[in-house]
Amino acid sequence: MQIKIHVAQPGHDVFAQAICDLMAESAKARGTGIATRKPEYVAEKIRSGKAVLALVNDELAGFSYIETWSHGRYVANSGLIVNPKFRRHGLARRIKSAIFNLSQELYPDALIFGITTSLPVMKINSDLGYKPVTFSELTQDDAFWAGCNSCPNVDILTRNNRMMCLCTAMMAPSANKTKKMAVDLSDMIVEG
Repeated sequence: MQIKIHVAQPGHDVFAQAICDLMAESAKARGTGIATRKPEYVAEKIRSGKAVLALVNDELAGFSYIETWSHGRYVANSGLIVNPKFRRHGLARRIKSAIFNLSQELYPDALIFGITTSLPVMKINSDLGYKPVTFSELTQDDAFWAGCNSCPNVDILTRNNRMMCLCTAMMAPSANKTKKMAVDLSDMIVEG
C-alpha cells in the first residue's frame, strides 16, 4: 500500500465531507474534545492550499490544515485526522510533519502552535520542536477561541477564562527564528 501526502489542491475539496465525518467519528470513539468543522470550512482550507491530504489511490487516509491568527503572527496546525483503516503506519507523524513544513514555508515569521488532548500528537509535536506553553502564550484572537465552542469541553475553558482546559498547548518557534538561532549558535563556536 502506497500512501501519498499531497499539498491540497482545489480538486481535493471532494473529500471535505469525508474529513468532517472522520473527525466526528474520532471524537466519539475517543470520548474527548475535538472541535467540529463544517465541510464548507474544510473545503475552503483545501481550495486555498492550506491543507495536506494523505491518499491511497483515491481513498482518503488522513488530513490536516493551517489556520492563521493575529494577522499571521500565529499559525495553528489543526484537524489532524487519520482514517482508522490506515492507522499504525506512522501516517499521523508524516501528515503532521508535512503540515508543519507547509506552515513554515507559507508563514516563516509565525509562531506555530496547537492544542490537543492526544498524547501521540503531543509526542509528534515535541519531536518537531514544539514545547508546552500556557494558554496565555497563544493567540488571544477571539475567533480562534470561538473554534472551541463546538468542543464538549468548552465549559472548562470558559469557566477558567481561557487559561486552561483539558487540552495541552504547544508552540514551536517560527522558521526564521529557528534559522537565526542556528546562525547565532554557529557564531558562538570558538576555535581553540
